[in-house]
Amino acid sequence: MYFGIGIENSKTFYNIGLLWRGAENLGAGFIFTLGRRYKKDPSDVYRTYQRVPLFHYEDAEDLLKHIPHGCRIIGVENSAGSLDLKSYNHLDRAVYLLGAEDNGLTKKAVSICHEVVKIPCMKGCYNVAVAGSIVMYDRLIKKSDI
Repeated sequence: MYFGIGIENSKTFYNIGLLWRGAENLGAGFIFTLGRRYKKDPSDVYRTYQRVPLFHYEDAEDLLKHIPHGCRIIGVENSAGSLDLKSYNHLDRAVYLLGAEDNGLTKKAVSICHEVVKIPCMKGCYNVAVAGSIVMYDRLIKKSDI
């Protein structure tokens, strides 16, 4: 049982760094990016890169070619038709794909997702790293004995 999580077209490396730290704390096997709109930034003071690998894919098709065998891509997007995270049963092997805060997931990225989930929200949207942490925490509490 394992999972990875990543961001498509992240605006800042800061969001990737926050997601990276959450990934280590919440049990992700790896993180990744699709596209690259950010400049590299040495903000990882905990040296998470030594324990949780970061992969980079050019686009959605590149990710699809390289996902681990038997994994399913789960998009995270607050859109019509998305499954509610509250009742979602996480798969044993999954790759979660988040969109950038300003544009969400591209149509191409949504098209490669096997499922899409949404996070309940009172108003607006979540920071992308926060959204990723919510999904990982939900997975952790539903898939473990804590």
